[in-house]
Amino acid sequence: MNFRSLEDFWAFYMSQHSKPSTRRWHFVGTLFSIIFFLCSLLFSWWFLVFAPLSGYGCAWYSHFFVEGNVPATFGHPFWSLLCDYKMFGLMLTGGMDREIKRLGKKPVLQVF
Repeated sequence: MNFRSLEDFWAFYMSQHSKPSTRRWHFVGTLFSIIFFLCSLLFSWWFLVFAPLSGYGCAWYSHFFVEGNVPATFGHPFWSLLCDYKMFGLMLTGGMDREIKRLGKKPVLQVF
């Protein structure tokens, strides 16, 4: 599947993250990856090993066992990473329900 813009990919990305628990797993994984990255800057570069392991581990778990699909990272790694941080920011600021409405999906309760 070829996408012409990040906005086109974003709509696809959100369709692959339709369940609230999938998005929560992504949030946790992204949060841990940020924490491990910061720890690598402050303490030891060894923490950097855990950044992608925690981020992708949580995300891929949610795709295989919660959402029941293949992670978009496999086909579009760069755009998936950008959209993951976009989703993280929307969840952090409480804008995820508004974005789901904008894309024409049913809003869900946010835990974060």
